[in-house]
Amino acid sequence: MQATLGELALLVGGQVVGSEDLVVHGAAPLRDALLGQITMVDSVERARNLAGSKASAVVCPRLFVPEGRPVLLVDDVHLAFSKIVIHFHPPRIQKRIGVSPLAAVSPTAVVEADVDIHPYATIGDDVTIGSGSTIHSGAHIMAGSEIGENVTIYPGAVLYENTIVGARSIIHAAAVLGATGFGFDLVEGCHRLTAQLGNVMVGTDVEVGAGSTIDRGTYGPTVVGDGTKIDDQVMIAHNCHLGRHNMLCSQVGIAGSSTTGDYVVLAGQVGVRDHVHIGSGSVVGAKGGIINDVPDGSRYIGIPATPEREQKLRLAVITRLPEMRHQLKALQHTVDKLVVQIAALEQNDAVP
Repeated sequence: MQATLGELALLVGGQVVGSEDLVVHGAAPLRDALLGQITMVDSVERARNLAGSKASAVVCPRLFVPEGRPVLLVDDVHLAFSKIVIHFHPPRIQKRIGVSPLAAVSPTAVVEADVDIHPYATIGDDVTIGSGSTIHSGAHIMAGSEIGENVTIYPGAVLYENTIVGARSIIHAAAVLGATGFGFDLVEGCHRLTAQLGNVMVGTDVEVGAGSTIDRGTYGPTVVGDGTKIDDQVMIAHNCHLGRHNMLCSQVGIAGSSTTGDYVVLAGQVGVRDHVHIGSGSVVGAKGGIINDVPDGSRYIGIPATPEREQKLRLAVITRLPEMRHQLKALQHTVDKLVVQIAALEQNDAVP
């Protein structure tokens, strides 16, 4: 498949600077682009790397025009480039298959119209699945769970009893929703599991990444708010309540009964202790360790995490420690010499 720059401009609503008749046959990121392909840059800083690229054309914002090759100017670089990539590599359209005879579907399950259930998926008793949803091979939906409309559950995902997933949500491969929480009492020298009688409630337009786990509540639900996006390998413990439109990056771990407001961002490997609240609009930097409540609109970094400015001041001091150590040793040497000189003067004054 190929296209001219002029055709791509019509596709993305852009403006060509250079030859509109230039033919390109593919799109690739800057570091991978080959001759005959179009690439993209989204900032002046990255435009400096164009000199080493073999790309025949470049998509960039209207704020600047790189020299040396034809340019396609657009308002939103990433949106435009994604359309171009899709043009050259259209996504594979999955055919509707209905309910496979190789799937294990309980006779008490309620499956609405236009649902695809792939071979070897398992649907338990009294499960309901909304119209337009897709359950892939190897997924296991246990008894009493409720799946909304246009939900996609990928291979190997497991939804324990009474899990609720809202419309248009996506559960990626090997995710586990509704396993018992990590709650134990020490009784007569043995760890005994406490009550784990709740469930998991996932809102609408939520995405749960591959290998992520969300534990059921002790008595009530563990909740994930509408629009929240959860990356791969994230752990959310029992009784947590996440707000709307949160972003949880890979390897985040949230301990039991913690809560978040809306539009919270937790960067990679953030750890959150139990029973704390992270306020709406807050951002916690990568590897941050949250041990206390975080006010609305805050930016926290570090272990333990503190306000960004405070943590940066500490880091600035820490980086100067070797220099300060040398200064301290020099001062100590000077003080020692002064002490010797003062002692000698005092001894001379004491002589009659």
